[in-house]
Amino acid sequence: MSGPAIYSAFETLRDGRRVEIRALKPDDRAGLVAAVARSSPETLYRRFFAVKRHFTEPELEFFLHVDFINHVALVAVVDEGGQPVIAGGTRYVVVQPGKAEVAFAVVDQYQGQGLGRALMHHLAAIARSAGIKELIAEVLPDNIPMLKVFEKSGFPVSVKSERGVAHVSIQLV
Repeated sequence: MSGPAIYSAFETLRDGRRVEIRALKPDDRAGLVAAVARSSPETLYRRFFAVKRHFTEPELEFFLHVDFINHVALVAVVDEGGQPVIAGGTRYVVVQPGKAEVAFAVVDQYQGQGLGRALMHHLAAIARSAGIKELIAEVLPDNIPMLKVFEKSGFPVSVKSERGVAHVSIQLV
């Protein structure tokens, strides 16, 4: 394994807490399920466009078994009482050469701490090095925090709204 599959970097959140941004591993299953359980219905709705408390086995397989070529996933891990805990994550899935769909989720207690920005920074760096020129996302129009993460990413961003969904395009070139 190399490159994105072993990716690891450290950031400091606004509250001074250290966070590791690293590649998602198949053995992160329990941590991923726990992160969903700690997320509010609003947070889950903003990520999945539905309140999703449980995942089917095929959904969990999709989330956990990424190839780090066409499907890249990172998690943000913080220390809570001496235990590593997933505080958020991001992923992209290539939809055509040079273009990938991106998604983010941050557990409520870590929102507003710069974690979305940090995840965006690291995922964009991996995407650029893999030849991805554009990231796309569908975001609920009232998900202002996510739209601000994209807007403040440092990349050209365009947003087109239609029928209750904001279609976001981030140019990585």
